[in-house]
Amino acid sequence: MKLLVLGGTQFVGRYIVQSALNRGHEVTIFNRGKTNADLFLNVERLTGDRGSRGSATDLSALRGREWDAVIDVNAYVPRQVREMIDALAGKIGHYTFISTVSVFESFEAPNLTEDFPLAKWPQDVDPNSEEITGGTYGPLKVACEQTVSAALPGHDLIVRPGLVIGPDDHTDRFTYWPVRAAQGGEMLLPGEAPGHYMSLIDARDLADFTIHTTEQHLTGAFNATGAGIRLGEVANISKAVSGSDVRFTWVSDDFLIAQEVGQWAELPLWLPVDINPNVSKVVQAGMNFRPMADTIRDILAWNAARPADAPRHFTFSPEREKQLLDAWHQQQSS
Repeated sequence: MKLLVLGGTQFVGRYIVQSALNRGHEVTIFNRGKTNADLFLNVERLTGDRGSRGSATDLSALRGREWDAVIDVNAYVPRQVREMIDALAGKIGHYTFISTVSVFESFEAPNLTEDFPLAKWPQDVDPNSEEITGGTYGPLKVACEQTVSAALPGHDLIVRPGLVIGPDDHTDRFTYWPVRAAQGGEMLLPGEAPGHYMSLIDARDLADFTIHTTEQHLTGAFNATGAGIRLGEVANISKAVSGSDVRFTWVSDDFLIAQEVGQWAELPLWLPVDINPNVSKVVQAGMNFRPMADTIRDILAWNAARPADAPRHFTFSPEREKQLLDAWHQQQSS
């Protein structure tokens, strides 16, 4: 299969390219050439720009080319999708769009299936805005999905990952938890044991599923994520894998909210709600999940191998954790 990957050199994209190469496909990468330019030196690279961060759109490198399928890893606004489809009109057989479970209207309902209502555009935001915020991220992805499906009916595959985890994750959102557990000592966990459900998927499992379903020319939407796992289980697995002496202290959601702890952005992955989509459709379509212990072990090994001066995006500092734990113990003893 001749495959065009849009992005292809950062985290999810790099694993999708690697999976495609492992399965013998002919891969072309299209991106700006600015991230991990030393990856996949034997893979054809086309340089261009989808017009993000104020830059001008340049899709000229795609002209006159044909591919069996496209995997779109890095579109966040519908204009980017629409322009790409126009540039490739009649030159592709299948379009896979990497979306997100954040397209859902709410996570209040358990066991969310693919046909659950989708997020609507915020009434107080310009409908033409391309600014990506907590309120627009989901609706923008909804619009991207709808753009693909409207333009390429019967040739559209919508892959909706949960939080993607694994080695090479430049965001460090999930990485914080196994790394912090491995450091030992008293560790703050949000909520009440065993913690809220999180929707997680190893980037390598996601990549293999994406290539498999693209090969099959499947269409429609898939919750491409694992069954919900509670934070307490993640913490216990991290402790076991690392062999640390970490001690867990559960701190209530109400206390953290009163202390103005930033949900998701400051304390990684913390949302005082369960996120547990239904994954029966994706399993039936061929998704395989590696054990969480394997993912955590690989994350710890990758993190340990990073240069000491490599950027780490751990937003919850040791000082902040200690301050909150001290305040929590004082409240509990008073």
